[in-house]
Amino acid sequence: MKARILGCSGGIGGRHLRTTSILVNHDVLIDAGTGVADLSMAELAMIDHVFLTHTHLDHIAALPLMIDTVGDMRDKPLIVHGTEAVLQILRNHIFNWAVWPDFSEIPTAEAPFLQFRPLRVGQKIRLGELTVAAVPAEHTVPAVGYHLDSGAGSLVFTGDTTVNDRFWPVVNRIGNLRHLIIECAFSNREERLARISKHMCPDMLAAELMKLERDCEIHITHLKPGQIELTMGELATCIGDFKPHMLQTNVVLEF
Repeated sequence: MKARILGCSGGIGGRHLRTTSILVNHDVLIDAGTGVADLSMAELAMIDHVFLTHTHLDHIAALPLMIDTVGDMRDKPLIVHGTEAVLQILRNHIFNWAVWPDFSEIPTAEAPFLQFRPLRVGQKIRLGELTVAAVPAEHTVPAVGYHLDSGAGSLVFTGDTTVNDRFWPVVNRIGNLRHLIIECAFSNREERLARISKHMCPDMLAAELMKLERDCEIHITHLKPGQIELTMGELATCIGDFKPHMLQTNVVLEF
């Protein structure tokens, strides 16, 4: 299977900076940040499932517009998966008729453009040959990461998270792990801010990766635009043995 990175930046401001979203094959999205806006209408209409890690704007910004754009081009609802806490935040604060129409009732409650589907950490959802499972994350709002398994290989995306001892036992049980996409939002000079906002900086990430017991490719995501070179330089110093890759828009990861 192929995971195409539509966006992986911790912000905007440059020609190629898009916020978090990953397109798996052609019909599954992991998060719906600003990178989704680069897809054509035909590509948007082919997406059947969106799995959300959490509800911060950089991870959901394109979702309301996407549904509005292609809802009437589809013959079935777009399924939005998330924990019950995540879905409740969407209902209360986004699809609430004040910020955006409630597309779970449009055009009718019986045949809506959008359907919310709750999931639990550890629950496995089978979509053809792809299995998706939520994994633990630790952030300032309810959050998860995702384990994507094709059978032949696995990709794990941490989502936004900080130090999290619940995460690593799950990852270490994945025998076919190929890719680990892990966040590092801040440089070491911003460690205090990283801890307050429940993100990572290089020194924190180095300590976390000592808990990894699997060989896999490490991909760094969610870098803040103004600190990319500084943060990647610090990562080269403290986790260079892991040969980390800076994730970039339009990279395709096979698993």
